Amino acid sequence: MTKTNILHVTFDMAIAGTEQVIRQLVENTDNTQFNTAIFCIDGQIKDLGQELIGKGYKIDAAAKRQSGLDLSLISSLRDYINENNIDVLHCHQYTPYIYGLFASFNTQAKVLFTEHGRFFPDSYKWKRYLLNPFLSLFTPNITAISKATAIALAKFENFPSRKIEVVYNGVKFSRSSTPQNEDLKAELGIETNANIVGTIARLDPIKNQIMMITAFSAVLSKHPNSYLVIVGDGPDRQNLEQLTADLKIQDKVIFTGFKVNPQRYFEIIDFFLLSSLSEGTSMTLLEAMAVEKPSVVTNVGGNPEIVQDGITGLVTESQNTEQFANAIEQLMSDKTLSEKMGQAAHKRYSELFSEEKMVNKYQIIYEKLTRNK
Repeated sequence: MTKTNILHVTFDMAIAGTEQVIRQLVENTDNTQFNTAIFCIDGQIKDLGQELIGKGYKIDAAAKRQSGLDLSLISSLRDYINENNIDVLHCHQYTPYIYGLFASFNTQAKVLFTEHGRFFPDSYKWKRYLLNPFLSLFTPNITAISKATAIALAKFENFPSRKIEVVYNGVKFSRSSTPQNEDLKAELGIETNANIVGTIARLDPIKNQIMMITAFSAVLSKHPNSYLVIVGDGPDRQNLEQLTADLKIQDKVIFTGFKVNPQRYFEIIDFFLLSSLSEGTSMTLLEAMAVEKPSVVTNVGGNPEIVQDGITGLVTESQNTEQFANAIEQLMSDKTLSEKMGQAAHKRYSELFSEEKMVNKYQIIYEKLTRNK
């Protein structure tokens, strides 16, 4: 049987949510039916890509030589498609989609465009709005990682809603054998019986960790033996650390910095926090659900599709510090409720957000695109 050749087109394979999805697809797509490779259009292959190269996966890159639409990059990608007999170009995010689509013209490759998230605040880009209905005529499949993302793709980008299919992100993650790791607590200077809440995310204004920290500060008045563990790094770290100093809670908020294996921190947290201003489908939120952790999240993007308010966690208004603090306090005060929500979260993860379900859905799309190959 002739295998189908899949090429994932992306920016640079840095460690981020979109790239984690690509990694999972490359590692788990059925290799008896599909060959998979990655093409980076930023001219470099970053950490996650290097990790995959070390495992033997094929990744190539080409750089833009000029601002605006670079015809040489389109040519490089087209040459790659022809030389490697690519059947499906799976383009992740809009700019890789544009280069992938133009490169696919006069080749056998079919294009799948996946939108992984939206901007904040979202807005119309009129060139795209006018051009995208035409481009969609040459794009057999468009997917979005949440219903909210699909709606925004139709509203702000003018892609036909009838062509957009929702495929939720998925993760593979198993419960630790030591769900309360006392050694890790000691390493962080946290008492054994303390309340611990946490987040794993890039420290960026879009994640609105300023509100998270401010809300946590309010919770400390009722639950002084509590800690907030923030795993990750980013441009907002200095501002966030200064905020904890201004609020005089720097001994209660722990910044771990970037961690290669951040999932181990799920072993010590009681529940997960996500205060984003905009969100597609958060991979770390799914990981929290996989290990039976309830969550407090803001009502933006895909969050309310993933977290069932009052069942698998609590959903609060965006930028409502008081409501976010009250939700933290509610779960912190009711351990039985928190445990029940955690169990429900794991069940929902298993039904909708497993790695296997995501990979299977994309494989069905690949097969449909190449049915008459």
